[in-house]
Amino acid sequence: MNQFDIGLDRNQANYTPLTPISFIERAASVYPQRLAVIHGRLRLNWAQAYERARRLASALVRHGIGAGDTVAVMLPNTPPMIDAHFGVPMTGAVLNTLNTRLDADSIAFMLEHGKARLVIVDREFSSVMRAALDKIAAQITVVDVDDPEYDGPGERCGAIEYEAFIMQGNPEFAWQNPADEWNAIGLNYTSGTTGNPKGVVVHHRGAYLNAVSNVLVWSMPHHPVYLWTLPMFHCNGWCFPWTVAAQAGVNVCLRRVEAAAIWNAIRDHKVSHYCGAPIVQSLILHAPPELRGGITHKVAAMVAGAAPPASMIEGMEQIGFDLTHVYGLTEVYGPAVVCEKQDEWDAVDIGERARLNARQGVRYTLQEAVTVLDPQTMEQVPADGETIGEIMFRGNITMKGYLKNEAATQEAFAGGWFHSGDLGVLHPDGYIKIKDRSKDIIISGGENISSIEVEDVLYRHPAVLAAAVVAMPSEKWGETPCAFVELKPGAVLTGQEMIAHCKKHLAGFKVPRAVVFDELPKTSTGKIQKFELRARAGSVSAIDV
Repeated sequence: MNQFDIGLDRNQANYTPLTPISFIERAASVYPQRLAVIHGRLRLNWAQAYERARRLASALVRHGIGAGDTVAVMLPNTPPMIDAHFGVPMTGAVLNTLNTRLDADSIAFMLEHGKARLVIVDREFSSVMRAALDKIAAQITVVDVDDPEYDGPGERCGAIEYEAFIMQGNPEFAWQNPADEWNAIGLNYTSGTTGNPKGVVVHHRGAYLNAVSNVLVWSMPHHPVYLWTLPMFHCNGWCFPWTVAAQAGVNVCLRRVEAAAIWNAIRDHKVSHYCGAPIVQSLILHAPPELRGGITHKVAAMVAGAAPPASMIEGMEQIGFDLTHVYGLTEVYGPAVVCEKQDEWDAVDIGERARLNARQGVRYTLQEAVTVLDPQTMEQVPADGETIGEIMFRGNITMKGYLKNEAATQEAFAGGWFHSGDLGVLHPDGYIKIKDRSKDIIISGGENISSIEVEDVLYRHPAVLAAAVVAMPSEKWGETPCAFVELKPGAVLTGQEMIAHCKKHLAGFKVPRAVVFDELPKTSTGKIQKFELRARAGSVSAIDV
């Protein structure tokens, strides 16, 4: 018998289940008068933000919502979305944040699959929501948000407006921590390109730990001013609704990601931090110079979604933005890997520094392990920066599993690791770098070509705004690279000029055999939709290289 286990049991005095809901209670208690939310002319302090969350929770309970129920929301980055990240889990219910750019069929599937009991929807998305509700048999209570900052089309779907709904609630609602920190807090659907999306179930413990890890890996100070360029529907905004509350910061809301709105917010509100996919960074970086005037303070940017090209890292540094590269997936609460910067990197030239920063990096502080394994043997690949394996995760910042999909859950966790589906290498210093998604690798004449490597070269051309590389059919080689390129406004470039640029930096077999100039299709989170480009690549003709 272990002497330290005798009479030293877990009890109410020495153990509390972890939940990120506790962060808003602390912020309201310690900093009640500090600014918490900015949205147009609206200003809320932390006492008011906490009151709104409690009112929402109370109103939900009065409408029969409780433990294990699903509350779906289809909202932009506005105050009701912040309310929902605290108020919904206060009831024991699970928050399902819906992608605002999905069609009615997709929304209908998610509402049915997740068994949503109530949905909160912004008026801008009412037509899609109404069409989705018409496709399902279940009766779902609808609460409409009529945001005063929105003046576009859209009619209400339900019988009650959000502000009236939460005013039914008790501002002193006595919420309790979950009975078990393993209980679900969120349901987030993957943006799968084939078949129905999978419902990723995340828990209170993981959300708490990832929210704290965000603070640690970003060296985030007290009271940051955080601009919501990242959709909160995407992996619960990478857990930043809870992170900002933990640091009693300011949520600067943003309905739409537009260059002028971003630069104005940075200037007017002294924004210190924001997150976004590479396409968001490009939007900011390539904004007209007149938009960038009057900003003298330091801005910290976090980028994920795809490996930022070296040219982007260099460009952000030149305009005075400190870029931190992170990596993750919906299944690991958003980012769970960070490219930690080393002091000695300051001594190398900017090109080499950009190359080092373009790697995905090392595990988040509170994630147990991230490495690159051979998916067949489950052995770690050599740390040579060359041997390709699959990036895998293990630890508390990993999902419970996929809702109602035991087969997919077991496959994802085979061998005691979460299989990301991303192919990567392990460098001698322990940093990982993605080489490709398993489905994106191009196999040409038996040689593996990393689409990311080719894309990085494309981005080095000064005329390129965005780029993606996919496989195109080839009678001789099986498949070869096809480049899709979106040029900067006013830029002119030919396919032959682009290929000549690639030849300077790539082995011959890696050079694209075709270049298509067009606006690239993107998801609402800024990811380029390669499945659409693959379909188009089948009809593209190769040119002489």
